[in-house]
Amino acid sequence: MTSLLEQHQLDHFIEKNPSWIIDNKAIKKEFKFYNFIEAFGFMTKVALLSEKMDHHPDWQNTYNRVKINLTTHDKGGITTNDIKLAESIDKLINT
Repeated sequence: MTSLLEQHQLDHFIEKNPSWIIDNKAIKKEFKFYNFIEAFGFMTKVALLSEKMDHHPDWQNTYNRVKINLTTHDKGGITTNDIKLAESIDKLINT
């Protein structure tokens, strides 16, 4: 069972992953790509990953930018599921 993270856990995540921010009970990041096709390809990879993890992002795409917000709605905030998905998304970029 997933539970809300405590502030020290969130602080630790941000220390390790400073490109993510905490805002309004969610962790957020904006990704920028060369063009729309690269952004859409990234979104496809995230969609497959999130479906496998059964945890889906709130996101927005505008041309070459993808904004991702992760929160666990039924828990009312940030949980380990959000952290795991964020770290997995970052691995898609770094591979």
